[in-house]
Amino acid sequence: MKLALATLLLVSLVLSSSLHAMADDLIPKPAPSSCDTKCDARCKDAKEKERCLKYCGICCNKCQCVPSGTYGNKSECPCYNDMKDSKGTSKCP
Repeated sequence: MKLALATLLLVSLVLSSSLHAMADDLIPKPAPSSCDTKCDARCKDAKEKERCLKYCGICCNKCQCVPSGTYGNKSECPCYNDMKDSKGTSKCP
């Protein structure tokens, strides 16, 4: 009985990890280097560069785009422009 229970537990763990891996493959994500490169360019002149890179990365991963230049041009990427924080201000740099 204990052997059957242990086997069942092991099989369920293997199946759940396989399903999790398959689900991750189904979600399209931009290449990290693509967002990193775009955000490096966007945040190069920022006072708080680490913060800028963090939020730019979040926005890039969700929106799949980053506006050109170091400031403004948000109309190039409406999703990036429309993301707001809890205070109602722009989340994306």
